[in-house]
Amino acid sequence: MNRIPLLIVALLASLLMMSAQAAATDEQDFNAVEKKIRTLVPNAKTIAISETPIEGVLQVQINADIIYVTSDGEYLLQGQIMEIDSRINITDQAKSGIRMSLLSGLERDDQISFAPENPKYDLLVFTDIDCGYCRKLHNQITEYNEEGIAIHYMAFPRAGIGSNSYDKFVSVWCADDQQTAMTLAKNGDDPAPETCTNPIAEQYDLGRELGVTGTPALLTDDGTLIPGYMPPPQLRQRLEALDATAE
Repeated sequence: MNRIPLLIVALLASLLMMSAQAAATDEQDFNAVEKKIRTLVPNAKTIAISETPIEGVLQVQINADIIYVTSDGEYLLQGQIMEIDSRINITDQAKSGIRMSLLSGLERDDQISFAPENPKYDLLVFTDIDCGYCRKLHNQITEYNEEGIAIHYMAFPRAGIGSNSYDKFVSVWCADDQQTAMTLAKNGDDPAPETCTNPIAEQYDLGRELGVTGTPALLTDDGTLIPGYMPPPQLRQRLEALDATAE
């Protein structure tokens, strides 16, 4: 009478044991892969390993970068993984999550904003004072706002900390009227030299950590990176398309 329940109990116990053994094996694999990765990037602040939809291929987050490694730790792969049927870019999704984590806690007071009254979209824009396409974007700031797009500037002086572009951004930040000073600088006029406590160096470092390599670099609320200049109507269309994909 009790044989069937006893068999079920035995089966469950066996499955639990197999699951525990598999988990232990996965953990051992992850540890072995992490050990190998650390020989390549010994100074990495963060290394996080997770599975991918592809059997035998692991995703490795190194700081804000994503690479792939075979589960035996023998081969390293660089590139993007995309699910063909759904057109979902799995690599971009992972990077967006990393960016959102890095951007958490940012305050609007730390940005120089040009926004309509009730924006449909808020974009964080890493910009350089002297970048040609950054100036082109700013010259159309009214059109972006008319499209319902708010632009919130962060500093990314491409020549680096201590450069002339860096000093100009400090002067813009320290001006009594930041928006006017920004427009003046974007029009090619040097802002009045000013100094004060400012976040320019921190913003530049954050941009590099986020993977910004050129300007303008546009970031959406969900961490999507849109590199380069895009005219106002086309940018609105791109943002609407991203919304549709997320639904």
